[in-house]
Amino acid sequence: MVLLSPPPGAKGAGVNSLHLVIRNALVATASDTFPCDIGIRDGRIALLGAGLPAGDREIDARGRTVTPGGVDAHCHLDQPMDGPARMADDFITGTRSAACGGTTTVIPFAAQAKGQSLAAAVQDYHARAEGKAAVDYAFHLIVSDPTPRVLAQELPALIARGYTSFKVYMTYDDLKLDDGQMLDVLDVARQHGAMAMVHAENADCIAWLTKRLEAAGRTAPRWHAQARPMLVEREATHRAIALSQLVDVPILIVHVSGREAIEQIRWARAQGLQVFAETCPQYLFLTAEDLGIDDSYHGARCICSPPPRDKGNQEVIWNGLADGLFTVFSSDHAPFTYEGEHGKKPGGEEVAFRHIPNGIPGLETRLPLLYSEGVLGGRITLQKFVELTATNPAKAYGLHPGKGTIAVGSDADLVVWDERELVLRNEQLHHAVDYTPYAGMRLKAWPGLTLSRGEVVWDGQSFTGRAGHGRFLPCGQPSLLPRRA
Repeated sequence: MVLLSPPPGAKGAGVNSLHLVIRNALVATASDTFPCDIGIRDGRIALLGAGLPAGDREIDARGRTVTPGGVDAHCHLDQPMDGPARMADDFITGTRSAACGGTTTVIPFAAQAKGQSLAAAVQDYHARAEGKAAVDYAFHLIVSDPTPRVLAQELPALIARGYTSFKVYMTYDDLKLDDGQMLDVLDVARQHGAMAMVHAENADCIAWLTKRLEAAGRTAPRWHAQARPMLVEREATHRAIALSQLVDVPILIVHVSGREAIEQIRWARAQGLQVFAETCPQYLFLTAEDLGIDDSYHGARCICSPPPRDKGNQEVIWNGLADGLFTVFSSDHAPFTYEGEHGKKPGGEEVAFRHIPNGIPGLETRLPLLYSEGVLGGRITLQKFVELTATNPAKAYGLHPGKGTIAVGSDADLVVWDERELVLRNEQLHHAVDYTPYAGMRLKAWPGLTLSRGEVVWDGQSFTGRAGHGRFLPCGQPSLLPRRA
């Protein structure tokens, strides 16, 4: 990447001057690809066109593709947990990692604990983020205790204040809701124009299978996949769709892993129901074998829920990305170290699979993986890449058009791509996790430059951003949802 001084004879800085011009870009949006210069003023895109006036600074992007900064709409950072587990990434290391991987907006979760006020959970999460983020951020809510006060007062008030999306769980004892509680929460989403995200797995089936596996002495990490077969995701997906149909409210099924859940979503779409879907890199690049083919503990690094499936299901996920089944492609970054007492070995011990913290790191690798294997691998178009990783997430969570596109008036969140081969190593990454499940993969591209509101936060070699640059973003009504009178 070449940083240029203004051309000889150019006018000096002025009130209406362009602070930065990116020259000779091949700009990609969710609908078009076109060559142009990008003029940036006060952190926003001011002009798009050929032969723009000189800027105070200039970058030559000749021969490179420029996409909107990524919007990672499903990641976990510094989320409160019961000990000894503790997430490795806080808002400093997590957003640093995001910037270096081309993501300029993150939406992690303010998680309500049972017995806790939802408003108190939001206040606590703001304290965790304040002054630390290197890129912009918004919050989803996690509703785990929908008391009458939460339903009637707290949740509607928070939606009105810009927390317009929330996640509900059908599994995990400390988070799951029963069907009646799900209906109550979905009804609030309908009344107040919020986006409801659903983690769809059948908790009772998982508990029953886990008990039987443990009784047979099958407790190694690889048995995690056997405790969560596709049918538990299929059943819960079907039930979540039925509940949303009863309430008449759109939902977004998160981290869809394979064929059986996808069949349920396709059925719902065929009935005219508004059911959106998200998937993640682990379902394209990992399989159940990554959890182990023997009883070694190494596979604990790849435990997540739902678990990765098989090679055949990877193809189903790729097809769903290409044909529009999936609306959003997120990392579901859940950063736990492999070594140490706070991560995959709670208390420093190897434990049965049901006690291993769920989740894998992926914030920094999400975009390079999909760009390399999706776009450059010929599986999806460049426009589909932008749609899945930036535009649709911004629309789904009420941040578009400020985020997720390259347009006059939008924030100057941009990625200039460097198409080159590299072998992925964890030492290259900027998170606080001691591994990446994608180590050893041969990639074909990496961001050569990341800009957040016109500031270079990754120069292709080093993180150049700063803690505190990121701003909190109140969200509007998700633009994927129908407008209600």
